[in-house]
Amino acid sequence: MAEPEKRIALLIDADNAPASKIDVVLAEVARHGVANVRRAYGNWKSPAMKGWESMLHEYAIRPIQQFAYSKGKNASDMAMVIDAMDLLYAGKLDAFAIVSSDADFTPLVMRLLTEGVKVYGYGAQQTPEPFVNACTVFTYVEALGQPANADNGTTKAQPAKELRGDTRLVQMLRNAVEAAGDDDGWAHLGAVGSQVGNQASFDPRNYGYRKLSDLIDAIGLFEVKRQGPIVLVRDKPKGRGKRS
Repeated sequence: MAEPEKRIALLIDADNAPASKIDVVLAEVARHGVANVRRAYGNWKSPAMKGWESMLHEYAIRPIQQFAYSKGKNASDMAMVIDAMDLLYAGKLDAFAIVSSDADFTPLVMRLLTEGVKVYGYGAQQTPEPFVNACTVFTYVEALGQPANADNGTTKAQPAKELRGDTRLVQMLRNAVEAAGDDDGWAHLGAVGSQVGNQASFDPRNYGYRKLSDLIDAIGLFEVKRQGPIVLVRDKPKGRGKRS
């Protein structure tokens, strides 16, 4: 019997998310399950929300009206948090997808994770790191719907020197390879991906690479062995990395 599809609540902070990217965000969410709850929060009286109107109807997203009760305060954030907790306690969902570039949602993400549900985040590249790192997986919207390793825009592949200079990324990959490796240090790439996902929010597309294997090849710190469809990875001895 086929495993039932995961039920996902898609909650959009429309004040801090581009309407032009909602189609690719929905396609990405569909990789994880069915977004059977779709809500977008904002002050729909505001002219700034005009770009969202056609998207709401086209993608069956329910608009949730929030007036700005006081200057400088975002009532939409509070409404999203309240709805997320109500949906969580209803117990009928497997995951949440939050579309925002606002770090104020970090405590909400951490609370949802403690209940054993996954949280997929989508936002702009300027999204603060606490929110990015809190999510099960966070993907920059600039990386969605663009050719992999593009030579223009924000999806351009980071070069090996830049990748190796990212100590967090290097340590995360090395820890994952070590944890998944056999006695000779070889680890199945799929197991490495799972280990990385357990450590922190991670998506190779945020670095300009379509797949984890492409990123592993580019960083030049690991030996790669391909046996048909199976890809094995192990850490290179120090000093033998590729030159950039």
